[in-house]
Amino acid sequence: MKALIALEDGTIFEGESFTGSGEISGEIVFNTSMTGYQEILTDPSYKGQIVTMTYPLIGNYGINQEDMESRHVQVEGFIVHEYQPFYSNWRANMSLARFLKENKVLSVEGVDTRALTRHLRLEGAMKGVISTLDLDPARLVKKAINTPSLVGRDLVREVTWPKPYYWKDGPVGEPLPVTSRPSGRPLGFYSSDRLSACQPDGQVKPYRVVALDLGVKFNILRLLEKECTVLVLPAHTSATKILSLNPDGVFLSNGPGDPAGVGYVVETVRRLIDQKPIFGICLGHQILGLALGGKTFKLKFGHRGANQPVKNLLSGRVEITAQNHGFCVDFDSLDQEAVELTHLNLNDNTCEGIRHRQLPVFGVQYHPENSPGPHDASYLFDQFFELMKKHKIRG
Repeated sequence: MKALIALEDGTIFEGESFTGSGEISGEIVFNTSMTGYQEILTDPSYKGQIVTMTYPLIGNYGINQEDMESRHVQVEGFIVHEYQPFYSNWRANMSLARFLKENKVLSVEGVDTRALTRHLRLEGAMKGVISTLDLDPARLVKKAINTPSLVGRDLVREVTWPKPYYWKDGPVGEPLPVTSRPSGRPLGFYSSDRLSACQPDGQVKPYRVVALDLGVKFNILRLLEKECTVLVLPAHTSATKILSLNPDGVFLSNGPGDPAGVGYVVETVRRLIDQKPIFGICLGHQILGLALGGKTFKLKFGHRGANQPVKNLLSGRVEITAQNHGFCVDFDSLDQEAVELTHLNLNDNTCEGIRHRQLPVFGVQYHPENSPGPHDASYLFDQFFELMKKHKIRG
């Protein structure tokens, strides 16, 4: 089925839908990962975006139950050069096409993704429309122009889970779809009146963490769970409520869109900064930067992929990282007597990490939970655990 991709600057690309008919719009971006398309598709940070994969062959290992990063597909649309319908992997239980169809996501193959990626790199990420229903280029370009921008938009409200839940091998108290449920791990149920206990099964772990869900990825929660009882709270939860639970630390998750569009979260974090150890990832890092008095800006085409080089300025080591963001903290706008630059992107020298010089507060722009991606930065979770340990001893 023929499909057209129209960009707001008038550029048109042709392809074939492999998930049926439809029409969708969003910001068109590209991801340079060679694998990990399931994690990319289910990453809530992609809400509002149409993702182009630069690796030419997608779908060859299918879809499995374990690699979900949220409850369903989050991208608005998906663009690949060549879709492989005959998947082969011992964990796979369905094809990529079936997965996308079940999630009602329009997806296109046969596109010159190299040309599309080059265009986005030169001109910047831009709004676009994919359609099999309307094949008139002029009309589609107008629709692309009229598509809402991500700038100033609150997409967090669309991805945060509306109710609190504990995490234990999955969200306790909130059933997952069958395709997302970890194989062989039954889910328990806990009512919201037990939130203050912060220990859903009586097992005592070293730390109790509140994770503010701005669009959190499941593997982040899995890594926190190794040392923590994790209580996930909706993004709109107040600082007063969080402090009333008396957690040992607060985690600020990844998420979609413009950090300036979620001022209510920035205000919450501002009130928590001198109260608890805080660790922010991706959008959480950007919100931390705003709460510390800084500013953010939109990157030309963002950082998306599992091969982004970042220098740790504290150790001198270079890490290969997984990233997915279109906005960035302007480090020069921060009070550098209070805040230190800890990580630097080696492609464009933008800020990739900050920490407060006196308070147990830090954040990184990339995804150290390595899902998908390398494991170079998983030590950051240990740093968070160590900060909570020191704070408990002092406290």
